[in-house]
Formats: sequence, structure tokens, C-alpha cells
Amino acid sequence: MKQALIFLLLFATAFAPAAVAAPRSLQTRSPEAVYYANAYANHYHLPPELVEAIITQESGWNRTAVSSKGALGLMQLMPATAARFGVQDPMSIEDNIGGGVRYLAFLDQMFDGDLRMVVAAYYCGEGPILHSGLEYHNGDVIAYVSSVEKQYEREFEFHHPDSRKGIHP
Repeated sequence: MKQALIFLLLFATAFAPAAVAAPRSLQTRSPEAVYYANAYANHYHLPPELVEAIITQESGWNRTAVSSKGALGLMQLMPATAARFGVQDPMSIEDNIGGGVRYLAFLDQMFDGDLRMVVAAYYCGEGPILHSGLEYHNGDVIAYVSSVEKQYEREFEFHHPDSRKGIHP
């Protein structure tokens, strides 16, 4: 079953309409990472394009990425966040994406589906966003949300060339 889904994803990618440019990070995506990103997104009722945009932003699909602040793996989970969401091995593709998407689902519920706030909280933690909402004026957070939004739109256009949807409500 897993192999069939990976084949379908690769087939769809190979024969996507030429008018829609593939996201730049597409060449660096392992089929396993794409499979788990989509499977966990679907399981937690999140847009797969959002999960893919976060992974692109966070690690560029590098499963062994380690940030200067200690964030690990594809979804750049901080050790405390990884532990909080049951990640045993943050460098495992399945475990890292599973924990990252569980965190996104938690934030999605907390912020009633407002993806701008979900993305902001993913970047800096839910505390500052709960306290200040979209009035949080940290330039790094604003730049991160804007960058993820652009990546999300590219992902959406690539996967759904006949429609357009941003992370704005």
C-alpha cells in the first residue's frame, strides 16, 4: 500500500501540467518524507500543502538538519517539543514528521484553524501568540509567516493547478 501511494505521488509529480512550476525543493524530497507528510496531514485533517511548506521552510527537506538552536530533523523540532509530542527519534523521517504534524494539529485546534496563527506559533511557541495574537510584532515571526504563506501557495498551485488558496481565512 505504502509503495503504491509513493508511486502515485511520483507519477502525479512527473506528469503535472507544465504550466505550473514545481516547487524548487521538489528535487530534494525523498518519497518516504512525502508519503509521511501527506499521510500525517490527512490523518490530522491538515492541508498537506501546509505540512510540505513547513518542511521546506524549516529544513529544505533535509532529514538530518540541526539548527544552531538545537532544532532537529525535517520539521526542526526542539527537543522539548519532540518529547511533548511523543517523538522517540527526531532524526527518523516518520517520527519527526509525526511529531511535527501532531504539534501543528494541536496548534490548529488551539487557534481555531487560523493558519497564520498556527504558523506563527509553530515558529515561536504558542505562548507569545496566545498572549498577543496577530498583534505580535516580532519581525522574525512576521517574516516566517510570510515565507511559509508564499511556500504554501506554491505548493497549493502545484498540487491543484486549477485553484488558488492562501493561508488567509
